[in-house]
Amino acid sequence: MHTPLKGLKVLSLEQAVAAPFATARMADAGAKVIKVERPEGDFARGYDRAANGLSSYFVWLNRGKKSLVLDLTQQNDCNKLEQEIKTTDIFIQNLRYGVISKLGFNLKRLHKVNPRLISCSLTGFGQNGSIAKRKAYDLLIQAETGLASITGGANEAARVGISIVDIATGSTAYSACLEALIQRGITGKGSRIEVSLFDVMAEWLTVPLLNHESGNTPTRMGLAHPSIAPYGVFKTKVGPDLLIAVQSEREWFSFCKLLLNDTDIASNPKYSSNIARVTNRAQTDNLVSGVLSKLTTEEAIDILQLADIAFALLNDMEGLSTHPCLRRIKIKTEKGPISIPAPPAIFNGTEPRLA
Repeated sequence: MHTPLKGLKVLSLEQAVAAPFATARMADAGAKVIKVERPEGDFARGYDRAANGLSSYFVWLNRGKKSLVLDLTQQNDCNKLEQEIKTTDIFIQNLRYGVISKLGFNLKRLHKVNPRLISCSLTGFGQNGSIAKRKAYDLLIQAETGLASITGGANEAARVGISIVDIATGSTAYSACLEALIQRGITGKGSRIEVSLFDVMAEWLTVPLLNHESGNTPTRMGLAHPSIAPYGVFKTKVGPDLLIAVQSEREWFSFCKLLLNDTDIASNPKYSSNIARVTNRAQTDNLVSGVLSKLTTEEAIDILQLADIAFALLNDMEGLSTHPCLRRIKIKTEKGPISIPAPPAIFNGTEPRLA
């Protein structure tokens, strides 16, 4: 299969999750990705032993890469890295603020040596500002940006259950590098890209931020949507809990007719618009709960499908593991093949392309 990044050389001075996520996508697309590791290895190798004794993080994010061990406290190894950069298309690094310069790798100088170079630096809080030098990890940024304040139940803030900041930053870095490749194809010149974890998550928090600044500060709502009702989790008489989402007035009328068996509710001023239902969320949810508590999950699903209402089962990891929609790939490791979820993009109706 033709891979669009075949022939490109990617050099990554990376660790943990954010940068490795970006370069894993590049490896999947056919790029030659060289992962530079310190002699003791990327510390993500020690996060857990869930993948046949290997780290689940490391197995997931470092497939298809070649490892280059360098001790950058030694001048000879620094010289080796510089020689690699001279023939590199994309250079990514997510070392702590200022470390890359202290090691002698001034990016402006490197771009003069290799004008077609695309460099991408991932930081916690950017290159400037009063807290730029602070260490930054996923959960710290979830807290610092306020994401944790709107995540969880009513009683306490919570972490999003995956490394969402790192993954979002890796995705942003990957798309920015692809944009730079397109631009280089037009101008012949490389780009110097900077992406910070804080900036990425702050941009993702635009909606709750604007709501706060308009006087409607979001609160933690657990499995409910702050702007839509009914949109949340409901218990049935028998079976898994259901998460139901009504997105429009057309859907609400159908929901009232087929599930609530009362079309008058749809025109009641307390429930006739989404804004009214959000204002009267407790009463709205009570109406829905009263009906669903008398139905099994299977009975409720039949009615919801007939009414064309969106729903989901409240699954756990066992539910995902056996889910009929879960696509998997097998990747090679030193401990044997590991089955993981497949990359989401499907090209030309074929299975995911892998390096």
